[in-house]
Amino acid sequence: MTSLDAWRDKNRESVLTTHELHAAGWTRRALNRAVADGVLTRVRQGRFVAAGAHDDIVAAARLGGRLDCVTLLALRGVFVHHHSHRHVQQDPLASRRPPAPRDVIYHWRPSSAPRDRAAVDVVEALAQAIRCQPPRSAVATLDNAWHLGLVDEADVSEVFARVPHRFHALRPLLDSRAEAGTESLARLLLRQLGCRVELQVQIGGVGRVDLLVDGWLIVECDSEQFHSAWLVHKKDRRRDMEALERGYATLRLLAEDILYRPDRVRAALGRILAHGAPGPNS
Repeated sequence: MTSLDAWRDKNRESVLTTHELHAAGWTRRALNRAVADGVLTRVRQGRFVAAGAHDDIVAAARLGGRLDCVTLLALRGVFVHHHSHRHVQQDPLASRRPPAPRDVIYHWRPSSAPRDRAAVDVVEALAQAIRCQPPRSAVATLDNAWHLGLVDEADVSEVFARVPHRFHALRPLLDSRAEAGTESLARLLLRQLGCRVELQVQIGGVGRVDLLVDGWLIVECDSEQFHSAWLVHKKDRRRDMEALERGYATLRLLAEDILYRPDRVRAALGRILAHGAPGPNS
């Protein structure tokens, strides 16, 4: 990696001022050349970001704010259910900020991020995302950030310390073992039905399953990303046969149904569970 590449990586989410760049040895001519050569991107008068910064970071910097909430979390690889608008944190005391464009949501609050950062930290983004999402989606987002190792238990406690008390009821619902947001959403649907749900259970001869419900129903949450190849489908069918031989029934839910047809999924789960575990004469 060249010294320029290292500099870009270090400053990829920083907003650099003309004064700071001059102090670092950049002349006016060098700044103009860097912009022309694509080393720097001018986002506002006297403000720059390193070229190669993500479009969302550049957009937030152009607005004089920091990337925030579900937009920042999605950029970090965290599950968010709905992500149609760009969320930007703005200092409530800031002046001369442009009105939010139609595809942008401003969050007017102080930030603990350093002044030169174009993004808030993950804990701050999660605290805002709790406010911006429906409760089940917020739980799935928190589960996923925790599972990915972006936060630990102390960070999760800090997240809830930053939100109003009415959101604290979500804290006992979190489980970092969920490997995908759809698993969290399915788990919460099953909890609504009064089921006993175990996560990431290892079953002899079958392997690890997403959810085991009431000790007999295996629920797998399948997405196109990981289940598009025929080899994967063959492996899944053999696992399902092994499970059935051992007295387990397997239900494979589509991620898109969990995300966009939750009422249909919950109704189907209720009817399936009402039949009870498969018996020897089933």
